[in-house]
Amino acid sequence: MKNDESVIILDFYGQYNQLIARRVRECNVYSEILPFNTPIDKIIEKKPKGIIFTGGPASVYADDAPKCDPKIFDLGIPILGICYGMQLMTYTLGGTVLRAEKREYGETPVNISTSPLFEGFENTNICLMSHTDFVSQVPVGFEVIGNTSNCPIAAMQNVDKKLYGIQFHPEVNNTVKGTQIIKNFLFNVCNCTGTWKMSSFVQDSIKTLRERIGDKKALCALSGGVDSSVAAVLLHKAIGKNLTCIFVDHGLLRKNEGDEVENIFRNQFDINLIRVNAKDRFLAKLAGVTEPEKKRKIIGEEFIRVFEEEAKKIGTVDYLVQGTIYPDVIESGLGKGATIKSHHNVGGLPDYVDFKEIVEPLRDLFKDEVRKTGLELGIPENLVFRQPFPGPGLAIRIIGDITDDKLNILKDADAIFREEVANVGLDKELNQYFAVLTNLKSVGVMGDERTYDYTIALRSVTTSDFMTATWSRIPYDLLEKISSRIVNEVKHVNRVVYDITSKPPATIEWE
Repeated sequence: MKNDESVIILDFYGQYNQLIARRVRECNVYSEILPFNTPIDKIIEKKPKGIIFTGGPASVYADDAPKCDPKIFDLGIPILGICYGMQLMTYTLGGTVLRAEKREYGETPVNISTSPLFEGFENTNICLMSHTDFVSQVPVGFEVIGNTSNCPIAAMQNVDKKLYGIQFHPEVNNTVKGTQIIKNFLFNVCNCTGTWKMSSFVQDSIKTLRERIGDKKALCALSGGVDSSVAAVLLHKAIGKNLTCIFVDHGLLRKNEGDEVENIFRNQFDINLIRVNAKDRFLAKLAGVTEPEKKRKIIGEEFIRVFEEEAKKIGTVDYLVQGTIYPDVIESGLGKGATIKSHHNVGGLPDYVDFKEIVEPLRDLFKDEVRKTGLELGIPENLVFRQPFPGPGLAIRIIGDITDDKLNILKDADAIFREEVANVGLDKELNQYFAVLTNLKSVGVMGDERTYDYTIALRSVTTSDFMTATWSRIPYDLLEKISSRIVNEVKHVNRVVYDITSKPPATIEWE
């Protein structure tokens, strides 16, 4: 992606690393997350206007603590260290970090001093603290610019070297005016101009894709979801009829969704579309498989195999287009970071792919940025704001093995959930909602007879970026109606539960 200015976020296994990147982009500055051990040469090549160190669970004194190359402090690039990032900056530059007698966690008043970082702030600000270690002595050349009742050094700065550290988390909503702190760092310290926007991304991407692919042919992996749909239209504007979209109906879509996807793209877009009905093929591959990561990898490889077969029917096709987005890349493992889950179009790809190159035009975008891109491209709002749906489909919403009978149970239950949510107008407020077929059976009573059937779990979240999410407070009377309908209308279900777990600690999907 072409950017006149960017900021690098070095990830030290921080819980909120993606959220930091989002906050930077909200300020119209492009950001990129890199592993903490990224070589200095690679950082220099990217010519960042600034660097942000994330938090992390480690102690700087631990043998296996993640540490970056100390030379990074000699580059003359402004650096903001957050939580563990501040402690690492202190430790590396000769200050002192100690273990606190009492962990500081929660919304805490922070007394702040004059600083480019705190321009526009009062003397006290509520911030989210989450740390066990603390800075007891700043490095030479630094001054203390923040403290709390339990933390004597909650913020520090070396104005001359443009090095800043804060013990709290400005990226979360719990910190009052937290985004303003990040904005102050970007504009007051890094001298960013904030020129990055989606319209320029669309124009630059179309031009780049046209130059990259030329008159060669490309296949697009179209699922009908937001990501692949935006990728398809973006490619179509770049190479026109040289793009063919392959819609693989693997039988793992929501009720009637296959026909809906086909109708949208045949009627609303002048795009070459091939629908491949491959339900039996996928179910055969997934037979008896219960482990979610194995499901994802099987589906990922089978997708590729189907594309290869369709490509041979078309002729010479050099490029495979996928709707991979940034959260997919991050959650599938960034550098040596922990893999949360392999996405079928990232970590699930097979070792050998029979295409010259894989094109992922949305790889650097978060979900809300993908939606903005879709609107810039003229895609109808009803498709742009369609409910997110995972590439592996219902395979990861069925806990345990997958059968045709289980699919039908889940499709019917999920359709009832979505219908009732839409009936009361909540479909535009809830960012993602769906049903899960658990592998739990329990005793019930229906018509004075004992039953022993499945439990359906309902899941709904509210989120702005899909990196963090809170469970939706759906009205009880609506939940009651949904539960009653599912139990009475869907065979082999006798119990409905509602998931009230946020992300983190859970992910949005169950698998």
